[in-house]
Amino acid sequence: MIKINNNINIAIVGLGQIGIYLYNELNTKKREIEKKTGKRINIVAISAKNINKKRRFNINKNIFFSNPLDILKKKKIDILFESIGKSDGISKKIVENALKKKINVITPNKALIAKHGDQLARLAEKNKVNLEFEASVAGGIPILKTIKEGLATNKINKVYGILNGTTNYILSEMENSNETFDKVLKKAQKLGYAEPGNPKLDLNGFDAFAKIRILSALSFNTKISKSKCIMEGIENIKLEDIKIANQLDLRVKLLGISEIIDGQLFETVHPCLVSKNTYIGNVNGVMNAVITEGEPVGESILQGEGAGPGPTSSSLLSDLLSILRGNTKYPFGISSNKRKKIKPFNNDNYTNSLYLRFNVKDKQGVLSLITNRLAKYKISVKRIIQTPDKKSKKATIVIITHKTSEINARNCLSIFKKNRNILKFPTLIRLYN
Repeated sequence: MIKINNNINIAIVGLGQIGIYLYNELNTKKREIEKKTGKRINIVAISAKNINKKRRFNINKNIFFSNPLDILKKKKIDILFESIGKSDGISKKIVENALKKKINVITPNKALIAKHGDQLARLAEKNKVNLEFEASVAGGIPILKTIKEGLATNKINKVYGILNGTTNYILSEMENSNETFDKVLKKAQKLGYAEPGNPKLDLNGFDAFAKIRILSALSFNTKISKSKCIMEGIENIKLEDIKIANQLDLRVKLLGISEIIDGQLFETVHPCLVSKNTYIGNVNGVMNAVITEGEPVGESILQGEGAGPGPTSSSLLSDLLSILRGNTKYPFGISSNKRKKIKPFNNDNYTNSLYLRFNVKDKQGVLSLITNRLAKYKISVKRIIQTPDKKSKKATIVIITHKTSEINARNCLSIFKKNRNILKFPTLIRLYN
């Protein structure tokens, strides 16, 4: 165990929304931290691309480094916060070098951990320092600590939930305001829930998927999966889908799901239609919720804010206090040598009922054409909603199917690309349970 002195030198690398909020929190809560841990913290180095960028708080230029790697050469650091947010490049380099120099690292960087977590964990264990990343999943919800400590003796077989506050806000606000995806996205950007420049990684499901891979590794004591999985975002969800779901007493939610099926690992992120009568169907706004299923505890639920620098900083400070109290731990709960690889589940065999929305020419025989092709691929129809638009001679056909496999759905829908009576490629949303 690395001995922690009473005076702790801290470096913050990356001064975006999270880094600058953290910088202020550390400065304003020094006494509280000392009271709870007996350790005095000092921010002795900070680093960002641009020292002159306009920020909410004044930056001490005397401790600023334009090259974060210089911090490790010129300063004695006990704990380094990495909040650049890249999976590779300088993010990976600064964390690797810090761990090699026996410096504890705390990061909210889910992209880095999902891609290089196994390697970085081994490095931390070798040098007997901590690599903490509570803030990488579900904002302020202490889900990783709960799995590593509170549920440590349980056999978890499934973990799922709403893991991205940005997309949850957009879907909830579309329903509440009756506004389009594009308008609500602009609202989310103004409120700071979505990146002002390029929110793609939230919207396309990547952010949630990185989190589900971290949750899988912790829940099932496995190496981080590298297999190809289903990953879909919310960019193709239209206000029309939200309205139709509402008529069916359903809501659209972007869910991350990971479970062990027949001894194999299944991971996915995609929009789901969930009942308004379920718990997950009533987690709205920027809230995240993570549900674990295991033995003997059964079902456990944690809910809280998942977007914004405040909840993220809460988890970063929790990791800081854990280190200051002298708790050297395995990053993924158990030794890297004991974490196993697991065979991936064949995604083609994933089964769901489906919501299929077709925009078609309002002509006789189009509906029977669709249902016949569904039947050809053994997809049986449970419910049909047909809404004609007489003026434009078009119609919307919504079909709810019985359960079918992923490969059947994919092969069946590919046929509709070539039909002139189908005006747009069908919208598919899977029903959850």
